[in-house]
Amino acid sequence: MPDVVNKFAAGSLLGTTKNAIRNTSIAITETSTPYVREVLTKQLNQDIKAHARIFNYMLSKGLYPSYNIDKVIQNDIKNANQVLKMKG
Repeated sequence: MPDVVNKFAAGSLLGTTKNAIRNTSIAITETSTPYVREVLTKQLNQDIKAHARIFNYMLSKGLYPSYNIDKVIQNDIKNANQVLKMKG
């Protein structure tokens, strides 16, 4: 079970950083203040680095085999089945 929790936590964190990158990028394009743009750009760069670290961690642990589409599909089906079991 710890592997499932670790996979879920890392995946959730990966998704959160992806959303932060998207939202910060949008904020940069909406601001008209150079200082705010600079602060947001620094934050964006930190978020990109964090995303890379999380992705590389997941890849190294076999939690996100993004370069093997068959394995990704198998994992998605397995995860969906686990969720269905938890619901019912």
